[in-house]
This record gives sequence, C-alpha cells and structure tokens, in this order.
Amino acid sequence: MVPTLIPGQRVLTNRLVNHPSLGDVVVFHPPHGADFDNPVCGDPNEGPGHAGACDQPTPQASTQTFIKRVVAGPGDRVSIVNGHVILNGKLQNEPYINHALPCNTPNSCTFRKTITIPPGDYFMMGDNRAVSDDSRFWGPVPDKWIIGVAFFTYWPPDRIGTL
Repeated sequence: MVPTLIPGQRVLTNRLVNHPSLGDVVVFHPPHGADFDNPVCGDPNEGPGHAGACDQPTPQASTQTFIKRVVAGPGDRVSIVNGHVILNGKLQNEPYINHALPCNTPNSCTFRKTITIPPGDYFMMGDNRAVSDDSRFWGPVPDKWIIGVAFFTYWPPDRIGTL
C-alpha cells in the first residue's frame, strides 16, 4: 500500500462497516488462494497468465489479514491496463497509486478482459500496483470476510492522521 501506508504502520479500523465504498482502504481476510507462492484463482481461466483478472475467489478465506483499497464493488465491470483500473468502461482517477515503481510487466499489471464482480464481493488492489498481491491474482473478497474500513493511522508518530 506504499505510499499510502508503509510497512509497520498501524491503523484504526471501523469494524461496523462491512459494505465499503470505492476508494476505501479495507482490512480483510483474502481468499485462500492468496496463501500460496503461486496465487490460486477460483476460476482457472482467469488470473495470473490470463487476459482477465481473477473474477472468482476460492471458496474459503485465508487466515491472513490484508489491507488494500476497494477499486470495484458488486456488479461492477473491471479491466486493468498498466495497473490502472477501468471501472464500468471509464478510466479511474487514482492519485494514490505509487508511480515510483511503474507497471512494466503485462502479466501482473494488464488484464484487458473485462470481468464482473459477483454480488456481495469487492475487488481489492494495493496502491503499489507493480508489486501488490491483490484481487487480480486471487479474486474478489466476499463482504463477510471484510473486517472493517481503515480510517486513521496512529503509528509511527510522523504519519499520524486520517486515511
């Protein structure tokens, strides 16, 4: 999530919100497919090495906890070009993306085939698109696996503030 968050940074999370909005930074359990060195997508015809991002999560949640940004919600149509989200046919304004590490690898940053996010699921991506382990590779996140929306950072002291 660099530059929005740095490793070791601590956040407060609103656990009463399990239906986040686009752009929210969310704490969640990813699909079990995120547990492997080679991510597993719920649809073997999508994800790493394919034209489309992963459109289905594996059926069970991981025990890991991730923090990423919501880039699409239930029913949204998504494609990704050079790390940028095309949501419902429109290129999104994403000023929070880390441009220090550009997306130069088509297999990780470009998924031109449009996928549709299933009802009750959210598509998550990190702000550091070139190296983020996110929904592109292991699928959308069901709302029941969302822990909450991060809203404030309290550590380290020089990064205290709202997200």
